[in-house]
Amino acid sequence: MGRKVRHFLQNIAAAALLLVAMSPGARAEMLRHGIAMHGEPALASDFKHLPYADPDAPKGGRIVLALQGTFDSLNPLIVLGVAPDAVPRYVLQSLMMRSLDEPFTVYGLVARSAEMPDDRSSIAFNLDPRARFSDGHPLTAEDVRFTFELLRKNGKPFHRSSFGQVKAVEVENPHRIRFDLSGSNDRELPLIIATMPILAAHATSPDTFANTTLTPPVGSGPYAITEVKPGERVVLTRRADYWGNDLPITHGLYNFDEIRYDFYRDANTLFEAFKAGLYDYRLEGDPSRWATGYDFPAVKDGRVTLETLPIRTPKGMSGFVFNTRRPVFADPRVREALGYLFDFDWVNRNLYFSLLTRSDSYFAGSDLSSSGKPASEQEQALLAPFPDAVRKDILEGRWTPPSSNGSGRDRKSARQALALLSQAGWSLEGNILREKGTGEPFVFEMLVNSRQQERLALNFSQSLSRIGVTAKVRLVDDVQYWRRLSNFDFDMVQWTWPASASPGNEQRNRWGSAAAQRGGSLNYSGASSPAIDRMIDAMLEAKSREDFVAAVRALDRVLISGFYVVPLFYLGDQWLAYHSDLKHPEKTPLLGTSIDPWWRQPR
Repeated sequence: MGRKVRHFLQNIAAAALLLVAMSPGARAEMLRHGIAMHGEPALASDFKHLPYADPDAPKGGRIVLALQGTFDSLNPLIVLGVAPDAVPRYVLQSLMMRSLDEPFTVYGLVARSAEMPDDRSSIAFNLDPRARFSDGHPLTAEDVRFTFELLRKNGKPFHRSSFGQVKAVEVENPHRIRFDLSGSNDRELPLIIATMPILAAHATSPDTFANTTLTPPVGSGPYAITEVKPGERVVLTRRADYWGNDLPITHGLYNFDEIRYDFYRDANTLFEAFKAGLYDYRLEGDPSRWATGYDFPAVKDGRVTLETLPIRTPKGMSGFVFNTRRPVFADPRVREALGYLFDFDWVNRNLYFSLLTRSDSYFAGSDLSSSGKPASEQEQALLAPFPDAVRKDILEGRWTPPSSNGSGRDRKSARQALALLSQAGWSLEGNILREKGTGEPFVFEMLVNSRQQERLALNFSQSLSRIGVTAKVRLVDDVQYWRRLSNFDFDMVQWTWPASASPGNEQRNRWGSAAAQRGGSLNYSGASSPAIDRMIDAMLEAKSREDFVAAVRALDRVLISGFYVVPLFYLGDQWLAYHSDLKHPEKTPLLGTSIDPWWRQPR
């Protein structure tokens, strides 16, 4: 029997099993092959492959990737430990899989289809009866329920808060599960559930799940972990028996027989290893290195290819983050004042070869940004219950980050900063800024975990010293750094919150009042504002693109008005360097390049 005929008969049999598994009422409904956050999925139900995947890509070979830092766990779904993304990306699978070529749309993976009313008050998933874990056990609705309950109780704050909105879960049969979402008013919640990595209930202990582990999990994905060298290496091998090889959503993806992650302690060692040919693919984020560092022999003789790809999604906020839980940063006037001392023009010219753009929004470079745009009537209506949440110049779209003369010693900026600090109760006495009531000096610590961060922090610290502020820069190792961030044990850190083309529930974890008190969240600033909470709710409740944009811009204005960060900068392009044997499809997806559709050219 031919391969195509055999696959055809397998698909017919699986469809018949699915129909038997579904209730009569469900069979009468139109099944969704995909779900979009707004509107309809771009791909039809009979799509053959993702638009950025090449179905004819050859399979084989190995790709070596590298990460800075170390790891002490393989489970990135819990608060404890430092873990790479290898497990949820390649070992575990979700009910549906996100397309990188749409703002936020998911298509069937473990679930062949989904059913959901227009108000999104519930969602049911119909699982593919062919789905199997790597040990041969079938993946069933019980595994989905088990994972959901486990992450709701022991997962990271994002999963705990999102899944906490679910009213009930019902396993209707081994291949069908329904979630009651009534009352959540969260239109993104069905997509979050759809993209939840699914654990094997028979091979996962609920009692130890919240602990770090280096034991490879049993998964249903295209790869299995075959080697773990703690802190140094993780190796994944492509499974010949992967059940989903012929799914449209995976066609043309996962082409390497082996994926190896190597870990390096610092950025310089990481780059030197690439120059020596120890790993294959590098996404460069340092403008000075991109401008001057890529003239080594492998580039000159063609063994390494350099490529620049435009970033078509919103640029997130990169900044020096104030921990507003600290009394010294509790006053927004203090936070705004210190921002006047960051001389972007000098830093960009002298440290980064003028390759960066100043951050002026939490969603810069997109229609979601409020920068330069007066608030619309919809935005004003959303903000009306919070009259003090947005400053007038920000509401009118006139605010921009402080600029300077680029000298690195702009006196006007220093005067403006001192005027604000005086209003907030600080005065310059000699060369020291002191609190007027107590005489305490203005001293804080800047926590960094790389030499690159340290260089920028030292520059800012030197600028702050001009107005009598002492900022002590402390470089710590990865383990200490992430532990302190998880516990909010810092005064200031440099951080980047990336922005997607469809911001959603992650904003609660970054800015929500509940997240401000929840260890392990990304609300590093400690922002806690009813206005922020309401704008996030409005964003998640939005049914139309127009309402969604209005809510995101309103959120942007409230965040800018809080002066939770000193805005830094962003890159307008992706800078890639990779071994010339690596190839990728012509089309770059909307959300940026990924190695998943790449392949190694046979020699």
